[in-house]
Order: sequence, then C-alpha cells, then structure tokens
Amino acid sequence: MRVKTLSMCLLALCCGSVFAAPAVTDLKWAEILDAEHRSEKNRARDIYRHPLQTLIFLGVQPCDSVVELWPGGGWYTEVLAPIVSDCGKLYTAQFPKDSSVSFYTRARSAFEAKLAETPEVYQNVEVTTLYPPKDLEIAPANSVDKVLTFRNVHNWLKSGVAEDVFSAAYAALKPGGILGVVEHRADAGASLQEMIDSGYVSEKKVIALAESAGFLLLDSSEVNANSKDKHHHPKGVWTLPPSLRLGDKDREKYTAIGESDRMTLKFGKPVHE
Repeated sequence: MRVKTLSMCLLALCCGSVFAAPAVTDLKWAEILDAEHRSEKNRARDIYRHPLQTLIFLGVQPCDSVVELWPGGGWYTEVLAPIVSDCGKLYTAQFPKDSSVSFYTRARSAFEAKLAETPEVYQNVEVTTLYPPKDLEIAPANSVDKVLTFRNVHNWLKSGVAEDVFSAAYAALKPGGILGVVEHRADAGASLQEMIDSGYVSEKKVIALAESAGFLLLDSSEVNANSKDKHHHPKGVWTLPPSLRLGDKDREKYTAIGESDRMTLKFGKPVHE
C-alpha cells in the first residue's frame, strides 16, 4: 500500500465525495522550524521526522482547525501551533488530568506547563482529552479540517481502543476533512501481537481501522520511510533513536539506522454519507 490508491479516490468521487487537493502554502517554514520555542534537541530530529514535507503532504493550512491526537511532549505541537496562530485553531487531545495512571497525569501537567511558558506561541491552542473509551470528544462534532496522529496507533492497539480513536477522529472532522496518520511500519504479514510487542503496525491494519470508521484512503507518501530500518530489533521500535532502549549496547549501529521506517497516510471523510 505504498502508492496512491487510485481506486479509493475514484470510489470517493463516485459516491459524491469531493476532496480538494491541498495547495502548498506560502508559509515561512524556516521561521517556524528554527523558532526559539523549539529546543535544539527537537530541531535535531527534523531530519528524521520531516515536519515540513509531512504537513505539506497532509495539506495543513494556516486557517485550518486541527486536532493533534496524543501530542505527548509536544514535538509536533511546537510546529503546528505557529502555523495556525493567526487564523486557525489547534486542539491537542491529551491524556486525562485525573487518572490512576501516573504517567498520564504527569505528561498532561508537563504539556500544559510547556504551553504556559510561551503563551504567544500557543494562544490558539485548546487542550482537550482523549482517554478512550471514556473521553472521546476531542473537538466539537463535524468542526475540524484535519485530525493528525504521529506514532500513536501501536499504543491504541495495545490498549484495545484503536477503533474508538478512529471513530472519534471521524466524528470531529467536517465532511471532506482529512485524517493524517504517521506510524511505525511493520512488515505486511505482521500479526496483531507482533505489532503490539514491536511498536510497528502494518499499513493494512491502519487502513482497515480507518475504513472501518468510515474513512477513504486518498494517498500515501514515503516522506518518512527509512530503508535502513528492517523492523526487527531486540526491543522493538524502541531499540532505535530516540529511545535507544539497549543503552550503550550496539548504540552506534542503531544510531546509524536512525529513527523508524514510517508510513504516512492521508484519509478523507466523505462529504456525502
């Protein structure tokens, strides 16, 4: 599934759905990517995460209303917030404030503190909660132009809530809206348990989850592909940077591979259902 799925695009047109091709915006990308609110550590990962190319492929525009699912420490939030700061809006669907899982509460608190440090950057950011299956209202229904997730699907599979999350994304999007998925890419024949254990998910599985929620696959990109990553490591995807779970063992080997091989998929919510 590494090429554009023309048949699905034709299906969208036959069903009366219209997905406008996104124009490349005239954003000042250097100013966004080199901005002071981005740490040197985060900027150093641009060579692996390709934010400019990824967001242009997904069609993110300055006046878009965007949801970022489980933004973690805010790596992509640092890039998305300035893009929509003038006329758009960014919802960051974070972990819950109150949870028995201390990791969730610590991460949420740290994220909100990060936003508070530079309010001029994050003035158009609203923090919502994604805690499936309980909290799924990531934004008002049928209100946003884009829903984006970066390297989260394996976590939802492990928790057994992936279907809930894709449905929540569908509910939040306007008809004709775009779901963008970047995820560690497993071998085509990987089993569900192998995906959960390794952190790599097959494209077939992601597409099935999206289609089950009602989405149509519109396009795919190899912008985040990494041919050096063969997907099989002692500690799964966490063997590679930035986690490097093996510590100093074979560190040079895994650093040379770089960050994971990832799929980049673009789905659309039909205009007419």
